[in-house]
Amino acid sequence: MTARTRLVMFLVATTVIAAFFTAACTEVPRFGSDFHPYGQRAVTAALAHRTANVVSSVNFDIRAFDTLGEESILFTTVLGATLLLRLARDEREHPPAAERVLPTTRLFGTVLMPITLVVGVYVVAHGQLSPGGGFQGGVVLATALHLAYVAADYRVLERIRPLTVLDVADSLAAASFTIIGLAGLIAGGAFLKNVLPLGTFNQITSGGTLPVLNAAVGVEVASGLIVLLAHFLDQAVEITDSDSQEAH
Repeated sequence: MTARTRLVMFLVATTVIAAFFTAACTEVPRFGSDFHPYGQRAVTAALAHRTANVVSSVNFDIRAFDTLGEESILFTTVLGATLLLRLARDEREHPPAAERVLPTTRLFGTVLMPITLVVGVYVVAHGQLSPGGGFQGGVVLATALHLAYVAADYRVLERIRPLTVLDVADSLAAASFTIIGLAGLIAGGAFLKNVLPLGTFNQITSGGTLPVLNAAVGVEVASGLIVLLAHFLDQAVEITDSDSQEAH
């Protein structure tokens, strides 16, 4: 394919997309008006499924299929980083050296780590009730584990970071989202249909499949981020190429 042909195809595609986008924008309600058809539908759907947090209802119920795509992007990113950052033939792994840490920094990490873990679990578990959910809570959980790196050194982080277990947890959590979707297809006739008991409004067990999907995403995000950061930190702390090692 010549450069001219690629340019023509790009211009045609851009024109078509721009035309549809312009037509769609003309149907959007005026900014600042009191007419909010999308918001009203979202609130109605959330209340119908006894979900207090409308944003979570949109993410894990109304457009749960889109959220599956977003979760899959993170899983693919972790998988790609694992393949690209694996030990090369001209690289060697050496144990990290001990680092001196200020007592105040060690105290800060020691106190804050359990608090951050509890906050992360809370954010994931209450995603259908209050702001937060699996994505946000998963990031908090991953951050909590890395406070060990801040408060001590890389050797401590390695001891409390079971990468093999986290790799498996990442894969299982990503697969469980699809399995829940298939369960909805079998029981309700639609992929990711909310088919579990809806529970009582504003209770932690409310929302049907929402708490389960939140938990799956929380585990996948936390595990994925820890594994992803592990590969980058290994490259920075433990791995050197053969030439630099010989020069040493």
